[in-house]
Amino acid sequence: MGLRLHILGCHSATPKANAQPSAQLLELDGHMYLIDCGEGTQVALRENKIKFARIKQIFISHLHGDHYFGLFGLIATFNLLGRREPLHIFGPKGIKEIVLMSLKLGDSWTKFSLCFHELDQKESVLIFEDQVVTVRTLPLDHRVYTNGFLFTQKPRLRTLNAEAARGFKVSSAYFNKAKQGQWVQDESGHPLDYRAITTDPPEPISYAYCSDTAFYPPLADLIQGVTLLYHESTFLSQHEHLCVNTKHSSALQAAEMALLANAKFLLLGHYSGRYRDLAGFKSEASAVFFRTYLARENAVFTLEHGGQMELTQI
Repeated sequence: MGLRLHILGCHSATPKANAQPSAQLLELDGHMYLIDCGEGTQVALRENKIKFARIKQIFISHLHGDHYFGLFGLIATFNLLGRREPLHIFGPKGIKEIVLMSLKLGDSWTKFSLCFHELDQKESVLIFEDQVVTVRTLPLDHRVYTNGFLFTQKPRLRTLNAEAARGFKVSSAYFNKAKQGQWVQDESGHPLDYRAITTDPPEPISYAYCSDTAFYPPLADLIQGVTLLYHESTFLSQHEHLCVNTKHSSALQAAEMALLANAKFLLLGHYSGRYRDLAGFKSEASAVFFRTYLARENAVFTLEHGGQMELTQI
């Protein structure tokens, strides 16, 4: 399995009937991670047929409402559905106080544990790790303390070539050792290079979520070679002067970041509501970075292992 990214919301500021604020559901090797939680997130999860019980971690980039106002309702729904498994919430310092105050004033404490992991570091740090992925923060340049998140798939085991193993007369007792990249022995006790009976594993997939931020060159060093970069593109170049005070980016700047970072693919989002047609975003970015895609509500992007990486919209 590879990467599967559900776009639950990809617009900025106020929600509209067909334009929801930021939220994404990332699947890596069957594990799910919710990234940001704007208004309407749980409705979008329903529309995408995502089972709520599979969400165990939520990553909040910053405390602007269009990135976390849906969190209160989602927690309440978890409670109504009888959730008992702990929910881990990663976000800026203050997220715990905001959520607990809401629960306190509404006298609606959850029957499951809320585990808050508050962030205030100004440098990139490892904040989460499980069997398939590591997650690091990506300090961004916005009006309030903001992090992006870099999800990196852990390296897989090498693939066993059973025919080669038989040819070299290697006992099956050594197969796991060879797949782990360690030398083994043939039946005569002679050492054998693990590469003789295994092939390289697929290249790990990485995903960088970068919203909201002004164009910030130091970011490129933190995400060098990233497989898929999601970068906010609030404005078109004709309104790039608005990026200065709002601390947002244009589609052109997002493409420049993808180039600096040597990304394989670029996904744009966080569009300003002033634009009725999003075609201009792809047009401007593609002129600089060819492999550019547009995030849209309820779109699903998949990225598979093997040979040439392919990104497709379903």
